[in-house]
Amino acid sequence: GICYAKSIALTALLRAHGIPAGLCYQRLADDDGTNPVVHGLVALRLAGHDRWARVDPRGNKPGIDARFSLEEERLAWTVREHLGEVDYPTVYAAPPPKVLHALRNARYRTELWRTLPAHL
Repeated sequence: GICYAKSIALTALLRAHGIPAGLCYQRLADDDGTNPVVHGLVALRLAGHDRWARVDPRGNKPGIDARFSLEEERLAWTVREHLGEVDYPTVYAAPPPKVLHALRNARYRTELWRTLPAHL
């Protein structure tokens, strides 16, 4: 699966269990700043904690440890502002129009990779 689908599914599961959750995003790029793409995350708010915590449901692999922690944010990628990358501050209740457009209009995953939004 891709980050958007995983983020939407995790948000729905958290909400079904009474945990406030929403969608949030990062704009990421290759190491030379080219090929920007919007990456999907989840924000959740646990009882007893006075802040939103972001989690990356994409999964771990060698070199990437995005396990959830309330003590420190552990995302798969750290934004590199000098490459034009962005942490979008908004927590969305539903996917933004550009994300929905990409998901609804791509017939195949290979097509989706080519049409992912580069910014929100």
